[in-house]
Amino acid sequence: MHAPQASSASFVRIPTTTERLTRQAEHRRQVGLARTDGMGPVQGRLDLAGNDYLGLSQHPEVCAAAAQAIRDYGASARASRLVTGTTPVHLALEEALCELTGRESALVFSSGYTANLGAITALTGPDTLIISDAHNHASIIDGARLAKASVEIVEHNSIAAVEKALANRTQPEALVITESVFSVLGDAADVETLAQLCARYDAMLMIDEAHGIGVVNQGRGLAAVIANYADRIILTVTLSKALGAQGGAVLGPPIIRETLVNTARTFIFDTGLAPASAAAAIASIELIQQDTTLVQNLASYRHRFAQGLGITPAAGAVQSVPMSSPQQAVAVRDVLATRGIAVGCFRRPSVPDGISRLRITARGDLTPTQVDRALSTIAEELARLDA
Repeated sequence: MHAPQASSASFVRIPTTTERLTRQAEHRRQVGLARTDGMGPVQGRLDLAGNDYLGLSQHPEVCAAAAQAIRDYGASARASRLVTGTTPVHLALEEALCELTGRESALVFSSGYTANLGAITALTGPDTLIISDAHNHASIIDGARLAKASVEIVEHNSIAAVEKALANRTQPEALVITESVFSVLGDAADVETLAQLCARYDAMLMIDEAHGIGVVNQGRGLAAVIANYADRIILTVTLSKALGAQGGAVLGPPIIRETLVNTARTFIFDTGLAPASAAAAIASIELIQQDTTLVQNLASYRHRFAQGLGITPAAGAVQSVPMSSPQQAVAVRDVLATRGIAVGCFRRPSVPDGISRLRITARGDLTPTQVDRALSTIAEELARLDA
């Protein structure tokens, strides 16, 4: 007997991976969501797109500190911090961060992203409920997904929703996670009330100060307003925004640092932060502590931008102007670039509410003349768009 032959009509061709990726790329282009890793603002263009909120990445003292660290320790930490990757400059940075924020201990990571991932996954487990704000950053979302804990996403900036989740939980432990200043809408969390709730319901509070450090409360961050509950508060910070460097850190009670050193995978298995970045961050912290002029300028300029563009002032450095579509946001951004002003734009998946926006950074190192020029140019393009 002969085995039956398979019918060619029954064969279904499965698209290859490259074909699927090509279709997805074309779709992104059609809906205005395609991104590029192009060069930064061209020389001579006013940069209102980046995260260098105080302009410290170019400050002579910050650059000199980074250069000296390269001479002293080399261009790389060369290993995990648990092997040979910890240098005196890493420990000095942790001390400086504690002094700036008023926390007891700190642990420096290679980025703010790895700090959030490491903290969330190491400090929670099957007996923990993670209560996360709906507008939290992607690093927090990813950390919650990787954690072995239950997760409840609560309505943005809703104290009532957080309290309900805490009151109804069945897990013995809970970790409430919020940003201090939210990156897209620019609104601030009520961190003091959240801390009070966590004390009442025996929970921990994790505050991501990425957009608060160097920006609010004389640069000390939003959590500086919380006078009590230090044993319940965990801060995560990035060094790559207002501090003009690179890296991240987790701050809190000493037991938090000890736990992370022993269990945080993004700390244990990652090469330590480059000493140059650590030294640059220290220099930035010292500049902020010595003179708050840049921080005060930033606060003044963000209100000027908001007033001039007819938007609500953000609590942080980034002001955002709603656009009707991703394509419109990109088009206005590109036109402004031709006129010498670099702005960013928020589009999916960066916008939690789905509304595309122009992203305008009110830097503390700008001059009043630069602010006036930027405002008039942006307002002119927006008026042309309305017309």
